[in-house]
Amino acid sequence: MGKLAKKDLEKLLSCIRKDPRVLVPPLPGYDAGVHFMGDKCMVVSTDPCVDVPEEWFGWLLIHYAASDVAVFGAKPEYCTINLLGPASTTPAVFQNVMEQVCGAAEKLGMVVITGHTGVYEGVSQLIGVCTAYGTVAKEKLIMPGNAKAGDLILCTESVGLELLVNFSFMHKALAQRLFGVQRAEELARLVESQSCVNEALQLAELGGVNSMHDATEGGLVAALNEVADASEVGFRVEMEKVPISQEAWTLRDHFKLTLDEVLSMSSTGTILAAVDPQAKSKVEEALRTNGFAASFLGKFTKSKDRVLAKSDGDVAFPQVADDPYSRILSLQF
Repeated sequence: MGKLAKKDLEKLLSCIRKDPRVLVPPLPGYDAGVHFMGDKCMVVSTDPCVDVPEEWFGWLLIHYAASDVAVFGAKPEYCTINLLGPASTTPAVFQNVMEQVCGAAEKLGMVVITGHTGVYEGVSQLIGVCTAYGTVAKEKLIMPGNAKAGDLILCTESVGLELLVNFSFMHKALAQRLFGVQRAEELARLVESQSCVNEALQLAELGGVNSMHDATEGGLVAALNEVADASEVGFRVEMEKVPISQEAWTLRDHFKLTLDEVLSMSSTGTILAAVDPQAKSKVEEALRTNGFAASFLGKFTKSKDRVLAKSDGDVAFPQVADDPYSRILSLQF
């Protein structure tokens, strides 16, 4: 389920020819591509939306793709929308989603340019695809492969927050039993945490932020390994500094998850960034002033080793994400 394995993706992309108009072609670990647009760069990202609460479907559809544009340092400006539903889908369902789309896009200053809507026998549930576009000057472009040895590893939210929020929203009774009524209701109201547009654009303006990645499918494991692969560096993460909430540990105990699965929990809206040590203070201050968290987990290293430092000794950081998101939300245990 989810993204293709790296080797399969590399094989899939091997037939795409190089073109001088393209600065960043489709690459593993890159959730957006970049082509030249006059004296600027156009950042383009496309994302699906499926298996999310219908009440937030259109909002998430916009923010998934817009977040991937923003972490490249570009302000999302335009988008296209595709909505595909089963044959039983009523026009009212599409209308509700599009109203959400338009509201979310307007708040971000985005314009819907075109799209496609239809019902099909081969589709079993509502599926949306958003392609978002934004421009940025080439010298301000931030890419996943720009992490430097010595850069600090920044994480802007707790690991697995996306999973916790959607679990609390979609499985209310069980969430209330596990987390308590008040906390489950608080989590269910945090759907808007599944966007990193605002904090990504703020970080992009500060300077000293060399790389950003939205920790979506596969959470911290996927995002950190993708940045390391793209940047050709290693890293050392201090386990005690990884922000993991009590509710995430509660899910681990209830569903008998491994530590690797906890670190792989879907965390859309959480930025993983490579920060120059000299910029640490201003990054912390800027995020705190605007109500965002900032945890520094360790650093990227010249050595290609990927280390998880635990209280009882160092172990290899997991290199393959085992995200329990779909299994937990469908309760397939």
